[in-house]
Amino acid sequence: MRILVLGAGGTGGYFGGRLAQSGADIAFLVRPARAAALARDGLRLRSPLGDADIPVRCLTAEDAPAIAAQQPFDLVLLSCKAYDLDSAIEAIAPVVGPGTAVLPILNGLRHYAALDARFGPDNVIGGLCFISATQAPDGSIRHHTRAASITFGERDGQDSARCRSFAALCEAAGIRHLHAPDIAGEQWNKFTFLATLAAATCLMRTDVGTIAATEGGPDFVRALYAETLAAAEAAGHPVPAAAQQTALRQLTEPGSPMKASMLHDLEAGRRVEAAHIVGDMLERVRATGTDAPRLAAAWCHLQAYERTLAA
Repeated sequence: MRILVLGAGGTGGYFGGRLAQSGADIAFLVRPARAAALARDGLRLRSPLGDADIPVRCLTAEDAPAIAAQQPFDLVLLSCKAYDLDSAIEAIAPVVGPGTAVLPILNGLRHYAALDARFGPDNVIGGLCFISATQAPDGSIRHHTRAASITFGERDGQDSARCRSFAALCEAAGIRHLHAPDIAGEQWNKFTFLATLAAATCLMRTDVGTIAATEGGPDFVRALYAETLAAAEAAGHPVPAAAQQTALRQLTEPGSPMKASMLHDLEAGRRVEAAHIVGDMLERVRATGTDAPRLAAAWCHLQAYERTLAA
């Protein structure tokens, strides 16, 4: 299986790097400056699961189409930020052939409409990941915790050779993975959790443990999570009771330093995936006829932040 990874930032750099380290046929589609740096230094992973300096193959937008025409890619791993989705689609479109699958591991669900419209639903695999990783100023990939996993599967629930092949590559690379028969269920489990985490920590501008220590904080988070569950129920993918219990335990854990990556971006003055996560979840909840005042407050807060960036 020949895989093209869009970008070599935190998420794509980590998973693509581990696959390349195991000997898989991996190429990274990057800008010329990043390609030159990777050619010089290799892909440098710094991780609690093991550091590595990995020689990698890089392509740029200029040379990728010709190379793909000679040797088509079987899979494109898409890990961009949601607000870069349009440019990411344009970047990979020239290398997505009739037999090329696209595996997005973005947060949320909103991106599937655009990917399906451009590449066709049959060519887009369902996916998600759990990882906290960033690209450091020196170009290295910094993996911040021991969590690093990919979940994927065909969106129609069928088994497929392409998912089995990707699972085998993940196994060989030592990447924790789940080839899920119900990828939609897995996505809703994460989406409800993530939307709650992002809404709560961004609205309060602090971590889970600090919120949990306040009077009314745990009750606020529980009620916020309940708002998101209405959307999952209406979509036909109710979150199982055991998954709800695990999520609430993590979302209300005393002393927990956990923050949404959206809050890290907000604190650094960067763009955030507000519309893709909190805004989209609010829209889905409202479509059920259910009130969601806590989500609405978080969405208003995030819109106000984005307006300050644009000012």
